[in-house]
Order: sequence, then structure tokens, then C-alpha cells
Amino acid sequence: MRKYALRAAVALLVVLVFCGHVTRHLELPFVQRIESMLYDARLRLTMPGTIDDRIVIVDIDEKSLASEGRWPWPRDRIGLLLDRLFDDYAAQLVGFDVVFAEPDRSSGLKQLERLARNELAHVDGFRSALEALAPGLQYDRILAQKMAGRPVVLGYYFTHEGARGPAHANALPPPVLPPGALEGVRTQPTVWTGYGANLPELQEAAAAVGHFNPWPDEDGITRRVPMLAEFAGAYYESLALAVLRVLMHVRSIAPGLGEAVGRARSLEWLDVGGDIRIPVDGQATALVPYRGPAGSFPYVSAADVLSGKADRAVLADRVVLVGATAPGLNDLRATPVGPVYPGVEVHANLIAGALDGRIPHMPGYVVGLELLVLAASGVLLALVLPLLAPLPSTLLTLGVFAGAGALNLVLWQRASVVLPLAATLLMIGALFALNMSYGFFVEARARRQITRRFGQYVPPPVVEVMSRHPERFSMQGESRELTVLFSDVRGFTTVSEGLDPKVLAQVMNEFLTALTRVIHTHRGTIDKYMGDCIMAFWGAPVADTGHARNAVLAGLDLLSAMQALQPRFAARGWPVLDVGVGINTGRMTVGNMGSEIRVAYTVMGDSVNFASRLEALTRHYGVGMLVGASTRAACAAIAFREVDRVRARGKREAVAVFEPLAPAHALDAALAAEVEHWHAALGLYRQQRWSEARAALSDLQRLRPQSILYAEFLRRVEVLRAQPPGADWDGAWTFDSK
Repeated sequence: MRKYALRAAVALLVVLVFCGHVTRHLELPFVQRIESMLYDARLRLTMPGTIDDRIVIVDIDEKSLASEGRWPWPRDRIGLLLDRLFDDYAAQLVGFDVVFAEPDRSSGLKQLERLARNELAHVDGFRSALEALAPGLQYDRILAQKMAGRPVVLGYYFTHEGARGPAHANALPPPVLPPGALEGVRTQPTVWTGYGANLPELQEAAAAVGHFNPWPDEDGITRRVPMLAEFAGAYYESLALAVLRVLMHVRSIAPGLGEAVGRARSLEWLDVGGDIRIPVDGQATALVPYRGPAGSFPYVSAADVLSGKADRAVLADRVVLVGATAPGLNDLRATPVGPVYPGVEVHANLIAGALDGRIPHMPGYVVGLELLVLAASGVLLALVLPLLAPLPSTLLTLGVFAGAGALNLVLWQRASVVLPLAATLLMIGALFALNMSYGFFVEARARRQITRRFGQYVPPPVVEVMSRHPERFSMQGESRELTVLFSDVRGFTTVSEGLDPKVLAQVMNEFLTALTRVIHTHRGTIDKYMGDCIMAFWGAPVADTGHARNAVLAGLDLLSAMQALQPRFAARGWPVLDVGVGINTGRMTVGNMGSEIRVAYTVMGDSVNFASRLEALTRHYGVGMLVGASTRAACAAIAFREVDRVRARGKREAVAVFEPLAPAHALDAALAAEVEHWHAALGLYRQQRWSEARAALSDLQRLRPQSILYAEFLRRVEVLRAQPPGADWDGAWTFDSK
């Protein structure tokens, strides 16, 4: 994990930032904006989309304005509307999403009274006639009388000082909760400084009165409505809450308190009675459970109700809300389900949602649950993503993303619980982007550096392995057990002297290309080209536990590749090339070595030098390849024959040298028999049984007359028989050359 510590630390810091937003220790406004967008999308995705006929909207629409004149209508027409709704259409309850704040002057009573006092004061009988007519012209009192005893709910509005008309118009209704009712409760209802209320006589006649203030979010979208509004320390109910209370025949509501946090308990719902609870947030607002776009409730034109043309079946035993959709009356809202939405239908959605128990809410435990989901998914991604390749990273991210979304939808649909989603999704996206960008900019840079450093030495597959974990590889010098190979063209000087320089270059390019491909196939590292010689090694920069075996197999394939080149060279008139291969295994120093002007990634040490000597000895013995004893010991699956025991100039210890023949399973039976005879002859030779050794070697020479090896040992037998080496002879042959 050390490689990924920095990336994981940055990722965990990102998680911590989003956790700070969830716990309100850090404000991220853009997260809240996206949360609102996600809320709207979730609402639109899951809303029923059906029409709820339990609540009917009597619409003051353009048709009604054309029929009855501009708003406000005379109060006698409002009274007639009530009579029609209750007497003719049997409405269960009528709520007004309008306010009757000013006295009605449409009857002309005020003008008649002025005339009676002034211009017509001298007319006999005028005042008495006016007194007889006056009761029928007091439209406000008539409307109040028609409201009395009926389930009528009036609306009014709150405002801030000077923001909308008079600061205090008429008198407020009694509060639903008195001052101090929420003392010690963690809630902060919307606070208002002004209001526009109904005429006192109308307000007193109504069964209940509720405010119809919306509460748009910062983006201007109405997603919630204050169920309680605070004015002068007292708490006043909304129109929807007042309708529900009258509908349930209860005189008051009870605040529902959640679990205590510290010394205070939070207001989480309002109990209306009859199993109706309206969940609220910390500002005593309720989310509006929109059923669908505008028109999710039956609409009946007010003109049709007044004229008696409305369908009684639509209105009978229904909750009726009287409101306006005519554009000039300014009661249209921007909502999640439409940019132009009737305000009266907002209240209808709240009432229907409360009756169904499906008002979305955010109980107190939601913050803890969101924090848990965010932290768990964040820590998982922060620690795991750095370990994965791009495709698994993408799949894991999508899985966590889908899991968070699925949990959110389940809580929404099964329990109407609103679990915030934006912070979690944004954090998931940020962690994914962080890891992908890190991989692109940082790891890609490291891979380019690896490719640039080692691409000239090792085959592409090895470079690919190195690029995945560049921190594991260094060009600094270190001591390792490696296997080194030297391959040289025999008699190259003579060959090159007889060739045109351009032809010689072509010969060398084709020859070296073929040998390089073999070395790369066996995952070897090219050390250098030295004229006609190739030097390569195994086990660095990428560790290779089978470095000796891979080097020997590469050597065998080098000899085969040279045999395959001979016909092509001959067809072009090029000379036949014969190579020798020397391989040795041992500890050596590997890394960048050279001067301040030029460095190379190479190997050095006695084990390297011995490999070079082995390559030179192949000419002496007439074999294609020789390896040291340590290489032989590491290649149990390859068949060898021991060639000799040699002592280099300046060395006391003699070492055995071996010729690799083929993979053990592929060794020809005849060659295996020959090797067995050779090892027997070599044993006789080392036992100084010269006559028996000479006979055995002669048999082998007759089998292979061109063998330089057998001829060399026959020559030695003759020399040693003439000049015996002594009883302490170890069978080694000393070479004077390096």
C-alpha cells in the first residue's frame, strides 16, 4: 500500500470534505443545488401520475373572469358559490386559497348612506327605505352568515414589513400553538413580521383559517410549504393543515418530538389526529408530495358552479379548494413538476399526501445514515480503487453508485424517507475522477519513464509488466544472482574483410535482429551489441526465478535460429555464420554504470567474465554452447553433457563446464546413448586409464568423425600418457588465455 498511500490520503481527504458538508461543518452550495435537482428527478420518476378525485379545485379561471367580471367578485357571488357547493353539490369541505382582506363595496351601500346624509337627506322616505334595504346590501355580513356553521376554511398570508401592502391588515386568527409551545425544541419555523388577514367577521365565521405562504428554495422552486409560521412568538397553521384539522374534526394539533440530541428534542411531525401525521423539517416545513404535473386533481370552473352547470358527481362529498389559475391573478408557482403550476394545487397535493401518509420526510436519523453511507462507500473506494485497473475500477464505481441510488429509492418508495444523495454521488464521482486522472497523469508518466529507460534493453511484454508497478524497479546498482549470455560469431574478422561494407551492415542487421528476437522471446534483457557479439542477461530488471532455464533455452534457440538463417544467407551469396554461446549463473552487479557523459544498464563481475570465457571455449571444444556448473544445477529439465573441468589462468579452483543438448523430454535416444558413452569415456580419462579411455574415445570418434571434442580428448590422452600428471591430478585442464 505504500505505493498508493498518497493517492489514498488525498481520496480520504475528499471523503472528509463531503462528510463535513453532511454534518454542516462545511458548506458546499453546489452540492445543495445538485441535491435539489436530484430530488426533483426522483420525485418525477416515482410520482403516481394519476388523478386524485378526493379533492376538487373550483377554479377562478379565465372563463370565470369573463362571466363574472374581474377579481375580486362581489361577496354575494362568493356567498352564492358557497350555497351552490354545499346545498346543490354536497361538498364535504370548502377551503379558500384567497384572502378577503378588504370590505366589499360592490353593493353601493356606502354611497347610498352618503346620499342619505347629504344630497337626499331632505327626501321623505329615503332613509327608511335604505334601512329596509341595508341588510340585503351588507355582502360581507351575508357571506359571514353563509359561512357560519359550515366547514369553511379561509386563507391569508404572512409577509415581511413593507414587502407586500400594509404590514398588518385586519387581525390574525388564534394561533394553533401559543407562544412558548416549542420552547426547548430544536426547530426554527419561518418568522414573519407582517400579514394580510381576512375581515374579522369573515374570520370569526370560518371553521378555521390557515396561511397559504409557499417557501421557495434558493432556485425559486416550491418544494415545501411551512406547516407552522411564527409571528410574535406564536405559531400559525398553514391552509393545508387547517383543512386537515377541520376534516378530522380536531380543535388542535400536537407537535411530535424526535429523540433528544443534547438537551433538546427536535420537532419531526405534527399530529393532526386520526392517524394523520405530517412530517416536518427543522423549519417546520413539509415537502410537497406532488402527484404529477398540473391537473392531478379534478378542476371545475367557478363559472359552472355559479351557473349550476357543474357535474354533481364530481363535487359531492369532496374536499373543495377554491383558487385561481387565471394568469393575471398571480397564483402560479415554479415547481419540480412544472414551471407554471397553480398555487392552489400545491395545497391539494399536501392534503392528499397527508391523507395517504406519503409526505416525503427527513427524520433525525437521516443525517447519520447519509454519513454512514457516504463514509463507507468513500473509504471503500479510497482504499480499493488505487489497487485496480481501469475496467475493474469503473465496474466497482458503478456498483457503489448503483447501490447508493438503489438504497435511496427503496427508502423513498417504501417509507417516503428522503435520504440526501448528491454528496454521496458527487464524492463517488470525485474519487473515480481522482484515481483515473492520477492513473493517466502520474502513472502514465511513470510508465513512459520506464519505457524510455528500459525499452532499449527488454522486450515489450517485460516493459508492460514493469509499467504496472514502476516503483518496484530502479536503475541503481545492486547485487543479484543473475544469468548472463554471450554470443559471438566465430571467425568474424575473416568474414568481414571479404564483404562490401553495405553488405556487411545488412548481414549484421539481419543476424542481430534474429538473435535479439530470440532473446526477447525468452524475456531476456539486451545488455549491449559489441560488433558481432551480443551480451544479454536474465533476472533483471524484472525478477525471474527461472532465469537460468530461460537463458539456456534462449541459447538453444539462438543456435537453431542461426541454422535457419544459413539457407537464406546462402541464397543471397552471403557467408555462412557460425556462433558460439557462453552462459553462466552467479552473483553480479547490475544497474546503470558508466561515466557522467554516458551510462548503460549492464552487469559486471567475475560471473560475467566467466560467461565470456565459456563462449570463447566453444571454439576449442567445437560445441555450440557451454554453461557453468551453477547454470547446469538450476536447469533440471534440460539434458546436458559434461564437457570438461577447466581452470582459468590465475584461478586455483577448477570448474566443470557443460553443453546443453535439448529439453530432457525431447532428447533423441541415439544422442542420449552417445552422451552416456561420452561420460563413461570422460570417467576413464579422469581415472588416468589411458588405454581404456583411448579406446572409448576412438569409438566415439568413429561415430562422429568431425567432432572436435573427441579429437581434443584423444590428443590429450596421448600427451598425458607420455607425461603422466601425477596421482593428485583433478582432471582439470588449464587454459593460458583469458
